Amino acid sequence: MPRYALLIEYHGGPFSGWQRQDHAPSVQGAVETALRVLDPDVGSIAAAGRTDAGVHALGQVAHCDLARDWDPFRLSEALNHHLKPAPVAIRAAARVAPDWHARFSATERGYLYRIVQRRAPLTHDAGLAWRIPHALDAGAMAEAAALLVGRHDFTTFRSSMCQAESPVKTLDEATVTVEDTFHGPEIRLRFRARSFLHNQVRSFVGTLERVGAGRWRPEDVAAALAARDRARCGPVAPPDGLYLTHVRYGQDPFESP
Repeated sequence: MPRYALLIEYHGGPFSGWQRQDHAPSVQGAVETALRVLDPDVGSIAAAGRTDAGVHALGQVAHCDLARDWDPFRLSEALNHHLKPAPVAIRAAARVAPDWHARFSATERGYLYRIVQRRAPLTHDAGLAWRIPHALDAGAMAEAAALLVGRHDFTTFRSSMCQAESPVKTLDEATVTVEDTFHGPEIRLRFRARSFLHNQVRSFVGTLERVGAGRWRPEDVAAALAARDRARCGPVAPPDGLYLTHVRYGQDPFESP
């Protein structure tokens, strides 16, 4: 059976998360329903990461095995037709090797978190960013974020429900920038690593917000990391502002030959 990689974008608001559930809408369920219109016997699809309820994706990657050969462009067009009106889009499809795996073949994952600083409620970006009504010190947040980069035991920033075998991960990037946007100053936090723990990025962001608000110092973040104690973590940021931006592979399956 030919295997295809799918590059997927979605608004996480209406979904219980990526993973299929029996009694709640999921992104996986929406894509599999569309696939079964094309191939009634298609099995479960596998994704590079299982995003939580309310988390968005710009570049999620999944793979599926189909009974017949499809031109990748026609496959993506057909899926997008059958996904309507769900806020899910197949940005690209590509034929991959039978042993290629969306999760296990990945070499890097990237996340973006958006914080909008303003007192007024969000309208156009409601559900797409975390609105903070007070000013944040982005410089202090950036200083604290830099302390998280490297190979560490991230138990402090790991959900109690995390199923990863080890809390030790290597964080390759943790940066904080400020952009002037039409709706007000926006702080953008970016994180890159081969893999992440459950709720790790939202735990980072909630903790760094405390630094920006002046409640924590950057050295308090370093102490919390060293404590390897979930109780030392700051509040977990809401899912609204979190985006899975990209998944990298040794060879990009969507790159034109």
